[in-house]
Amino acid sequence: MTERPSAFAVDRRGFIRLAGSTAAGWLALGATPDRMRIVASLTVLPLDDELTRRSMTDSATTRLGGLIAGLRQRGWVEGVNYRFEIRSTFGGPDKFKAAVRELIDLKPDVILTGSTGETAAVMAATKTIPIVFATSNDPVGNGFVESLAHPGGNVTGFTSSTAEMGGKWLQLIREAVPDIARVGVLFNPATTPRAGRFFLDSLEQEAAASGVAVVLAPVSATADIDGAISRFSEPPKAAMIALVDSFLVVNRQTIIAATAKYRVPMIYPFHYFMDAGGLMSYGPTLEVRSADYVDLILRGTKAGDLPVQAPRKYELLINRTVANALGLTIPFTLLARADEIRE
Repeated sequence: MTERPSAFAVDRRGFIRLAGSTAAGWLALGATPDRMRIVASLTVLPLDDELTRRSMTDSATTRLGGLIAGLRQRGWVEGVNYRFEIRSTFGGPDKFKAAVRELIDLKPDVILTGSTGETAAVMAATKTIPIVFATSNDPVGNGFVESLAHPGGNVTGFTSSTAEMGGKWLQLIREAVPDIARVGVLFNPATTPRAGRFFLDSLEQEAAASGVAVVLAPVSATADIDGAISRFSEPPKAAMIALVDSFLVVNRQTIIAATAKYRVPMIYPFHYFMDAGGLMSYGPTLEVRSADYVDLILRGTKAGDLPVQAPRKYELLINRTVANALGLTIPFTLLARADEIRE
């Protein structure tokens, strides 16, 4: 929907210069290294989750599949010159700690993390193994990096949203449901950036300007979701916003089922929710750029020398069939701006 060039984006020529400054350089492209490298990854999703299974089978269309395909293009072939290890942190605190410890004990050459909590846990466990976070909304505020341009330490990666997205989500859901008097905000304080405040400031500013009341709907367990959403099915008329939150991604099916049950319109931050039957989403287009950074790190570049990169494009998705089921007529002006309309 909107192109947003990152101030810290590195073009291909820049990557070549970075690689050329390392000991291995690009001369090693396609060559078998002196030892088998280990690329490790943590996922907050269960290994049998649909998203995880798709990631391991669909090449360039998913984050992990795109990583493996991208590494192959750069001369890294799984089972030949590197080995890929993945662990799930799903299943409670003990399982989380065990998954992190298992990967650290492998002494991998680089670890990819998929959520803020995972990044924090791995950083607490190692100051030397390079870490690349696939999504982090506030890496400076979370203490992961010194700055976006110069991360320092052993960490770098990619952001997925900005604080201003809170206000943008409210604007869009109000266009779809213009007569709402209040908006509910669904999130888990333990797994969303700054316990929700990262997005709430801009959301509350937009709400004040538009005369909409903001009602927080924090949840900490799957069993809380149904009740949190049912509150917004009664007058005064309401819609909801799901914040960027790994807990909500894991429980996306439960959330979608509750919104359908109680006929509550909700906007989501990722297309994952649309795949589960959500009404609309606005968030970053999936771009698998981690292969560039993993390749450079495997060739000797320090993670802290690679700038954190922001999304280059955001997309608006709308499901018109879901809208009809909720009794909504999406305005043509909104449909015309959608990157994808699902029927």
